[in-house]
Amino acid sequence: MLLTAKRCADGNGTLTYLFFSEEYVDICRAKAICAKCTSRETCLNDALQREEPWGVWGGELLENGRVVANKRPRGRPAVHARRPAVVDEVPIPRHLAASVA
Repeated sequence: MLLTAKRCADGNGTLTYLFFSEEYVDICRAKAICAKCTSRETCLNDALQREEPWGVWGGELLENGRVVANKRPRGRPAVHARRPAVVDEVPIPRHLAASVA
């Protein structure tokens, strides 16, 4: 299911923290939201043109205006590689969907 309205621009900023978080799970959630958005390519291209300093844009993590595969967490590197996270977006209940659109 593709989203016709941008979930990242929900009008009241309730999801903004996901797109600019330092937490691995939040970054994965932001990427999952972007994966279903119809504006994904435009969003990423615009962010790259503006050289956005950081955040998730168009489903990609940017740092210093460039796409990075993974954000390295603070502290010592892990002994074992971290498994890729699979984060599914929870659908909006029908009775609340009208208030979001």
